[in-house]
Amino acid sequence: MDRWKGRVALVTGASVGIGAAIAKSLVQHGMKVVGCARNVEQIQKSAADCVSSGFSGTLIPYKCDLSVEDDVLSMFSWIKVQHQGIDVCINNAGLALPEPLLSGKTSGWRTIMDVNVIALSVCTREAYQSMKERKIDDGHIININSICGHRVINSADAHFYTASKYAVTALTEGLRQELREAKTNIRATCICPGIVKTEFAYRLFSENPEKAAATYKSEKCLQAVDIANAVVYVLSAPPHVQIGDIEITPVDQSM
Repeated sequence: MDRWKGRVALVTGASVGIGAAIAKSLVQHGMKVVGCARNVEQIQKSAADCVSSGFSGTLIPYKCDLSVEDDVLSMFSWIKVQHQGIDVCINNAGLALPEPLLSGKTSGWRTIMDVNVIALSVCTREAYQSMKERKIDDGHIININSICGHRVINSADAHFYTASKYAVTALTEGLRQELREAKTNIRATCICPGIVKTEFAYRLFSENPEKAAATYKSEKCLQAVDIANAVVYVLSAPPHVQIGDIEITPVDQSM
C-alpha cells in the first residue's frame, strides 16, 4: 500500500458499515479519503477517531445525495479544486427496499436503481475523467457488489435489489473492457460479499426489526472490516495483476 500514501480516494456511503470500515482502513494506510454520505455527522466522528488513533492519512467528510446527479458533479468539482482529483474510487453506497416484483412500488424500484446503478455509473465516469485529465495511469475503481450480483436468492423482498446487483456485475466487466480499449492501466474490480453484519438488514426491514435481527442470527456473519481488508488486498496487488471479481462469504453461508 506504500504507493497509495498521500493519494486521494473517494468512498461513497462512508457513514456506516462497510463504507465506514473501508474509509478508516485507507486512512490508516496513509491515504486522503473523501468519505461521502447524506449523513456526514457519522463521518465526522470517524474522522476524529482517525486523528485520535494517530492514522497517517486524513478522512474528509462530504455531504452528498448520490441519487442527485448535480450533487455528485458538485462533489467531483470540489475534489478537483481542493485535492486535484481522485486516484481511487470505491463505489460502496447501495440500498435495498422490500419491493417485490409482483407488488412493489415503482418509486422504490427507481430509488434502488438510482443509487445502486446510476449513481455508481456517474461516479465511475467522473472518477475516470479525473484520472484521465491528470494522466493518472494506475488508478483503481472498486465496486462493492454482493453475492446477489451472481445468484438469485429465494426472497421476494430482495429480487429487485438482486437485479440491480447483477447490473453492477455487468457494469464492472464492461468497465474493465472499456479501460483496456482505452489503453490505460487503470483497473476495475468487483467485490461481492455475502451476509455482513451491518445496518443493512435493519434498513431493509425498517418496519420489522425482529426480522432484521433474525437475519443476522441465522448464521455467522462477515464483519465490515473483512470487506475493508479485501479492498486493501485489491489495492496492494502489483500493477500487472487484474483482480476482476472477489466473492467473500462466511464459511457457513449456504448460498
